[in-house]
Amino acid sequence: MHVDLWLRSALRRAAIRYANRGWPVLPGASLIGDRYVCGPLCPTVGCHPAIENWERRASVDGADVDTWWAESTFSVLLATGRAFDVIEVPARIGRPAAAEALLGPVAVAPTGRWMFLVEPGQALRPELARQLDVVLHGSGSWIPAPPTRTPIGRIRWHTSPTVTAWQLPDPYVVQKVLVCYLRPVGREPTPAGAARAIRRVA
Repeated sequence: MHVDLWLRSALRRAAIRYANRGWPVLPGASLIGDRYVCGPLCPTVGCHPAIENWERRASVDGADVDTWWAESTFSVLLATGRAFDVIEVPARIGRPAAAEALLGPVAVAPTGRWMFLVEPGQALRPELARQLDVVLHGSGSWIPAPPTRTPIGRIRWHTSPTVTAWQLPDPYVVQKVLVCYLRPVGREPTPAGAARAIRRVA
């Protein structure tokens, strides 16, 4: 019981912090064992919103957050397409790109997915859009936010929003760097090329 209270408090604090910064928050299904559950007879095993009409109800109101996390260890989800978009990429692209330059807030899932938060409204460049493992989260989508749990570990910040003073980068700049790390499987990354791209768009 003590662990459950501590966890719920940690998730609530994080959700309130995001909401206070104008990032729309919504409760996600709670992790129970190795699956997510949002209520009796919940058929969805993976992480998902725990409320109906979640896109409309995602909130930056602290009172909503208090109500949602009052009695449940809901996951913390952030609705995208309003305050920010998210470019989600595999580790082969995200890890070297994030190591090369400060590219705004970056969250990492234990599955190896890297999530770059950027200013909203810009489509993916064709080079990225052609990649089946690159996803743009805009209007009508969401991401799990730290410290949400997964069956194999927690979502964590690689670059916390506090490091960037809660500022979001130009998506063009971030995409320019990510494109430099697109390569056929087995090819080495090209950090020199990425550095040139950063200098050109800085």
